Amino acid sequence: MTLTVGSLFSGIGGLDLGLERAGMQVIWQSEIDPYACRVLKKHWKDIPNHGDIKRIQWGDVIRPDVVCGGYPCQPFSVAGHRNGTDDPRHLWPWVLSAISELRPRYAILENVRGHLSLGGLSVIGDLAAIGYDAEWRIVSAASVGANHRRDRIIIVAYPHNTGIGTPRCDIDKNWQEIQQKRQNITQFGTSGCSENVADTNGEQLGQRRFEGDARQTNSRRVYNGQRQTGYDGWQWWQTEPNVGRVADGIPARVDRLRGLGNAVVPQVAEVIGRMVVAHAETV
Repeated sequence: MTLTVGSLFSGIGGLDLGLERAGMQVIWQSEIDPYACRVLKKHWKDIPNHGDIKRIQWGDVIRPDVVCGGYPCQPFSVAGHRNGTDDPRHLWPWVLSAISELRPRYAILENVRGHLSLGGLSVIGDLAAIGYDAEWRIVSAASVGANHRRDRIIIVAYPHNTGIGTPRCDIDKNWQEIQQKRQNITQFGTSGCSENVADTNGEQLGQRRFEGDARQTNSRRVYNGQRQTGYDGWQWWQTEPNVGRVADGIPARVDRLRGLGNAVVPQVAEVIGRMVVAHAETV
């Protein structure tokens, strides 16, 4: 059995990619950002994009098994003004409408950690009001091997009259397996990632070289107008291309960074997706 997915706020497809890796099939998307739409068109060229969630007539949309989406976080993020429902980017009511009308077997929702203290309880209450139970957990990108925390709340909702709530023991068991994988990654290194990259948790933010690579040289930074000699531990990596402080000439660099910043880490989505697929096979 393959669960079908309707994707809201698809962005560049991070959530969609992860769920497909888990064995699901995306059948439609909803996105309005021009750059993100081009990315979706390239990688899901045969999948319809229904555009603005405010304009979608849900009666004309194919009912999926799963509705997923990371609705805008700006109303809840601690990095912003936290205006909640007063923020014009507060689009949760349209997500609720989609779930209410489509009645999917599951809804997989994502938002920032700050949503727990602002708006999160209202979302759970709204889901209950339309007949959906919900389970949620804070998931970090680091828990699946990334070198950054990126804590996000993941909410999985399902119709309460089906009796398909996930047993507590299954949640704990699956989460223990995830944490064990995280420990293995920490011990043996991140699979598929170069070790010669910036550690943004370091004090010098990507400018420190391993001590074994240090050398004596007369070429030194200038401190207070004076040249210094000695330990060369705070210079460029040997693997850094000689193009200046940052790489130059990356097409649509700002759009790419914005797309990545707004995207759900696919590995996180895959973990959640596999848990949902495994559960769906038992009911």
